[in-house]
Amino acid sequence: QVQLVESGGGLVQAGGSLRLTCAASGYTFSNYGMGWFRQAPGKEREFVAAISWSGDRTYYTDAAKGRFTISRTNDQTVMYLRMSSLKPEDSAVYYCNVGPNELSIWPTFVPPGWGQGTQVTVSS
Repeated sequence: QVQLVESGGGLVQAGGSLRLTCAASGYTFSNYGMGWFRQAPGKEREFVAAISWSGDRTYYTDAAKGRFTISRTNDQTVMYLRMSSLKPEDSAVYYCNVGPNELSIWPTFVPPGWGQGTQVTVSS
């Protein structure tokens, strides 16, 4: 059973930075991508970014491109999302997940389960 633990959220002023961490366990890591989603109050959960198993490919939404950087450790068990130039509209609960290594699938990928997420609040 996959276990996902997100951390690193907090309150930050607009223009600031945060680094989110995702610790994954309970599955065989070979050939699985990892990614981040977020859900703002009153909105549907949306995909943010994904990274391939080997870490050599990444995929970002237009909202994340140029401001967010996704990475993962060499043993593929920990993933990060470095967020900079944060905007109030980035405020949301951020979730990580495990999924396809074909990253183009992630925008429509619906994972079977979720961790508790980590709250990011950006003040204006």
